[in-house]
Amino acid sequence: MEKKASIVILLIIMLCSLLLAGCAADNRESDKPNKDELILAISSEPESGFDPTTGWGRYGSPLFQSTLLKRDDELKIVNDLADEYEVNKDGTQWTVKLRPNVKFSDGTPLTAEDVIFTFDTAANNGSAIDLTNLQSMEASGDDTVIFTLKEPDSTFITHLVSTGIVPKHAYGENYAEHPIGSGPYKFVQWDKGQQVIVEANPDYYGAKPFFRKLTFLFLSEDAAFAAAKAGKADVAYIPSAYSKQTVPGMRLEDIKTVDNRGIQFPYVPSGGQTDDGNPIGNDVTADIAIRKAVNTAIDRKALVEGILEGYGTPAYSANDELPWWNDQTVLKDADIDEAKKILNDAGWKDADGDGIVEKGALKAEFSMIYPSSDVLRQSLALAAADMVLPAGIRIKVEGKSWDDIGKRMHADAVLFGWGSHDPLEMYNLYSSSYRGMEYYNAGYYSNPVVDDWMSKALRATNEEEAMGYWKKSQWDGKTGLSGLGDAPWAWLVNIDHLYLVKDKLNIGKQRIQPHGHGWPIADNIEQWKWDE
Repeated sequence: MEKKASIVILLIIMLCSLLLAGCAADNRESDKPNKDELILAISSEPESGFDPTTGWGRYGSPLFQSTLLKRDDELKIVNDLADEYEVNKDGTQWTVKLRPNVKFSDGTPLTAEDVIFTFDTAANNGSAIDLTNLQSMEASGDDTVIFTLKEPDSTFITHLVSTGIVPKHAYGENYAEHPIGSGPYKFVQWDKGQQVIVEANPDYYGAKPFFRKLTFLFLSEDAAFAAAKAGKADVAYIPSAYSKQTVPGMRLEDIKTVDNRGIQFPYVPSGGQTDDGNPIGNDVTADIAIRKAVNTAIDRKALVEGILEGYGTPAYSANDELPWWNDQTVLKDADIDEAKKILNDAGWKDADGDGIVEKGALKAEFSMIYPSSDVLRQSLALAAADMVLPAGIRIKVEGKSWDDIGKRMHADAVLFGWGSHDPLEMYNLYSSSYRGMEYYNAGYYSNPVVDDWMSKALRATNEEEAMGYWKKSQWDGKTGLSGLGDAPWAWLVNIDHLYLVKDKLNIGKQRIQPHGHGWPIADNIEQWKWDE
């Protein structure tokens, strides 16, 4: 077995060498602290390309493009392309004035017409960017855009933060594969499945990045670790399983995230059907006692220590530690006795003595599915099933393809992952209006009181007021979408993102990172440099 493992590792290293041949990286150069090129081995490649109007950049910086506003290292919203902006009293009109003399990387000036074109295109694409509340836009000269909304929307500002501006004159059907923007780096080459090469944009208006060239390698976590060990990467994203191993000349960077994993329960009883004929509902998980008992029995700290090697935190929501999180929703978990009491009080009893409780003819057992290609989710699913069994609940864990998950996710529990710098994600996961809409609210959760709080948050005319409503939607003292309330989810863990980084490479202050899509580690790329 040891000989076979050695052969596998050798093959991985050979694969890394082949991939790196295309980017002309000189291994001798990779050890020089003053070189101005970096190789980053990351795992995620955007399948649909680099078009912000279809979602690129939503989880982290768009890199090639720039946005009207952005978040700083404290996640506060600051100006980017915008020189200033103001909102009218009723919150329906946003006026954004652009900073002067901004150019796209092809030398063409960026104007208000490009901003309008970008949002028009995003709205027409019907993509992950929901602009249905945007009534109209108009330009006032070349440097001012006026957005008019149908109704006040406190989260409209997140569209200004996350939507990279594309050039009207250079946008076409191949834009996603050959992007042009006004960001800190310009696109050079994309070898699908292998790498993307970028170069510093000389026309960038912001702080000039130290590194002239970046090569992003799309490697599995195992291959990324092998590349780091072989000296073929300056930065490598690794799984927690490798966190105890040292790599000479590199250090481990442990970055906190809202990249979470949790169990979504079908919220309604069985019997329904989607337009495609897929089943909706589950009689077991439709009982709040089952959902609360699972939330109470799971030992989240043990999941962090045992599966994440300590690199993570217990999760209690989709947005732990973010400004709109209600910290009252932290549960006392790992309490089997309390879980048993919840079930018993609700009429679930072990009548036949097999260790699984029943309620009439209904046994407390259900399936939980996860993507079979994801080892971490498999480990979390199996551990969670073991943890709830002593309470009298049997979870049957099944690995499936995403196609199969799409057909079963309304009738079976699913181990999902989310996490965004945007309160809209909470709205999408829990709002009645998103029941059964793609992967959002697949469990068909609905609570009119929660909907009302979230609606108030959306219609708030200032951020502080909106935060209060978002928190009440999680728990208002009587009800809410959290485990303290309806418990349509059992959130498990937030996963730290782990990177091996060259010893003298300074990657600046890393902010709390979102879900793993995109390249969040590069959000502050302008701050990166070599330390002497």
